[in-house]
Amino acid sequence: MSDATAEPARLSIEGPIATITLDRPAAFNAINLAIAKRLEQLATQVEADQTIRVLVLQGEGRAFCAGGDLQTIGAAAEADTITPVVSELLHHYHAFIASLRRMPKIVLASVHGSAAGAGMSLAFAADLCIAAEEARFTPAYAKLGVSPDGGGTVGVVATVGVRRALQIFLAEDSFTAAQAYEWGLVAKVVPATELAAATQALAQRLVQNMPAGLAATKALIHRAPTSSVEDQLAAERDAIINCMHTDEFRTATRKFTSKDK
Repeated sequence: MSDATAEPARLSIEGPIATITLDRPAAFNAINLAIAKRLEQLATQVEADQTIRVLVLQGEGRAFCAGGDLQTIGAAAEADTITPVVSELLHHYHAFIASLRRMPKIVLASVHGSAAGAGMSLAFAADLCIAAEEARFTPAYAKLGVSPDGGGTVGVVATVGVRRALQIFLAEDSFTAAQAYEWGLVAKVVPATELAAATQALAQRLVQNMPAGLAATKALIHRAPTSSVEDQLAAERDAIINCMHTDEFRTATRKFTSKDK
């Protein structure tokens, strides 16, 4: 969009599927303060909408997201204002990432082109990721002499473990969608021309899950790595009992029991 007043990210909702599109294509959807604030707002809106079950994240233009906006950060480095500038940027951006993990909906990143730095972190902080064959994932942090942000150490470590995460962030310049799939970071790889349709198909498949079961499953799975067995089993007990109190569960059990007769 060439309109200077256009929002740097936009939200569309079709039934139970919401889509947030990063919309700074001229900057490869790099994260500056304006887009960070907008993403935080949109995620809050999606989180509060109980009719939404799946949130798709995608990027406008040639890339998914090129990471933190280096013009903003470079200017702050020159002006010696790194602490206030980056703190404010990450206050909003990290609130967005926290919302993605917390919301009782499945978040699906749909990645084409480049996902670099905070853009790679975003792809893998989502609950699931689908990628075009030509997508490239670039950690980027090590080359700049910095550590990961934007949930990079949340999604990646939980998926691949400590040693692979160290390899990815410290010893990989970039890797392909096929490599990400092999490491378990990407759920599906499709030709670029099929990405939009495949993303919708996967979103539609996810939407078939009942809201209570979907929300509880996401919460249980994300807490599992840091829970004791006893705590996790107690959480499983409480969650399944809550799910069983829904009309959807009663309807589903009726269907199953009527088939048995």
